[in-house]
Amino acid sequence: MQFSELNLNKSILRAVADAGFKEPTPIQTEAIPAIRTGRDIIGCARTGTGKTAAFALPLIQKLEESWTAAREIRVRALILSPTRELAIQLHENLKAFAAYTDLTTLLVHGGTEYEEQILTLRGGVDILVATPGRMLDLIDRKTLRLDQIEVFVVDEADRMLDMGFAPDIRKIAPMLPQTRQALFFSATMPPEALKLANGILRKPMHISSDPISAAAENISKSIYYVEKNNKFALLEWLLKKLDYERVLVFCRTRRGADRLNERMQKAELPVDVLHGEKAQSHRQNILEAFRTGETPVLIATDLAARGIDIENISHIINFDLPTETETFVHRIGRTARAGASGTALSFCDPSEKNYLRNILTHLGEDIEVEEDHPFHSEQIKNYSGNVQSKHTPDKQKHSSKIQEQTTWRLAPGERNKVHTKDEAPKKNARRNPKKKKQD
Repeated sequence: MQFSELNLNKSILRAVADAGFKEPTPIQTEAIPAIRTGRDIIGCARTGTGKTAAFALPLIQKLEESWTAAREIRVRALILSPTRELAIQLHENLKAFAAYTDLTTLLVHGGTEYEEQILTLRGGVDILVATPGRMLDLIDRKTLRLDQIEVFVVDEADRMLDMGFAPDIRKIAPMLPQTRQALFFSATMPPEALKLANGILRKPMHISSDPISAAAENISKSIYYVEKNNKFALLEWLLKKLDYERVLVFCRTRRGADRLNERMQKAELPVDVLHGEKAQSHRQNILEAFRTGETPVLIATDLAARGIDIENISHIINFDLPTETETFVHRIGRTARAGASGTALSFCDPSEKNYLRNILTHLGEDIEVEEDHPFHSEQIKNYSGNVQSKHTPDKQKHSSKIQEQTTWRLAPGERNKVHTKDEAPKKNARRNPKKKKQD
């Protein structure tokens, strides 16, 4: 199928051609006609399959066909995004797709000045891309109203839930007109996200072009069993051995990412680190250096799992395995985008065997174990991952015995004896205190 067969306007087809899109992906083929019917949609497709274009192209066409003059401090379409990075990329894509239309767009997120955003909103905007916090701030300042919304989009709906944005979305929903169209899109759609969507959408149509939470088939995956204190050395060894274009290394915590960055820089490797404590301008500079290849290795927390859409990431390395299986899918989905191939390497120490077991069950496949490296641990490979409880039966028995030995009991003839005030034992008195010698 060609994009021209989806009944898109010439202005949109021209922008699609400029973007280098040849044929629509499965999610685009299904979602674009469905959205054009006006139905509420829940769309689920794995990372890198073109979800943004799937909702952006019919959204632009709908606004163009029903064009009305913008009204003060109002917007016609609202797209919510969980992170600043993803919001920025969404806005860039929307501007490209709407390049040959008269539609106006605006991006709002935290870490930027209010004045320019408020000034733009005064004249009204066709498409607003926003993070929830900054958008609610603008509403509280009475510089934004949502009563003219025609289309409401939540991108990465499950991540919104993970990051605690569900109350914000529920707060925003009543501000929208009853006649608006609502679209929820994500790579995974766990029950919690579906419950959130079903509470806002009206008889939504479900579209899923791939198995939910499925990882791309063209990603080569392997596991490295390694002791925790050898992970640094293993990563250094790999980065000096691999033939890579761009490498994205994931850590669970900001502190861990900073420590890893320091170690790799001491080894004189071309790395940088990205996480939420960086200033917004600094984060953009880091991403740009990664995108251009100036810094080909980027260490990141899971903030980047949804916020990076960069081509030619050849390798994903899970320095720390994620605690949630969906996060693993999103991480490795940063490679092998748009039909390309990629490689995902995952380190596993003893404390992560349970995480790995859950990931393998979730994927429904085995992952090749890589043993040809200096830090392979056969002991970890064979480790069951079952940690013995601190309160084992033996310990409980031992604890009870100690308690029995140290429990005070009155003699048979003293069981009903009541202490007088003077005879009452002191609160902190020692057990079996020796009588003081008389002077």
